[in-house]
Amino acid sequence: MKKGKRVRDFARSSLPLIPRNRSTRNSTTNLARHSWNRSGTILIENVIFIILNLVFLTILILFLFRQGNGAIVLEQSYAKNIALLIDSAKPIMEMKMNMEDAMNLAEKNGVAREEIVEINANVVTVKLTEKGGYKYSFFNDVDVTAYPDVSPEKNYIIKINNYK
Repeated sequence: MKKGKRVRDFARSSLPLIPRNRSTRNSTTNLARHSWNRSGTILIENVIFIILNLVFLTILILFLFRQGNGAIVLEQSYAKNIALLIDSAKPIMEMKMNMEDAMNLAEKNGVAREEIVEINANVVTVKLTEKGGYKYSFFNDVDVTAYPDVSPEKNYIIKINNYK
């Protein structure tokens, strides 16, 4: 008999601790409602995170596409090359520079041939888009003029006139 009592006592003690005055149905619906609210906030947070990531990736792709367009890279390249040519030049020197790529891109972007290269006060500016341009300075203190060639080839003539 003592064994039976122990089993019954053990069985009573292992029952879930639910208050007798509440029904089990009400407590499960409260738990379900609480877990639904929590998962709803997690869902909203994930959606916001995904949207912000998509916006960031879109901006990054647009930036890379603009860089890959070549305008910025060509502007920097030509401005630095022209500045190096001017620094190494002597007075009364005339140089022809093949700028076919730059002229094609400038025509595509609506920039006139005469506006592609400007030289003012020891600063070379190469402009291949309407919005911007790249400026690079040179050290040689000379009077320089730059203008597009009139021949069908797409060259730019850089003329070193004299020392200032």
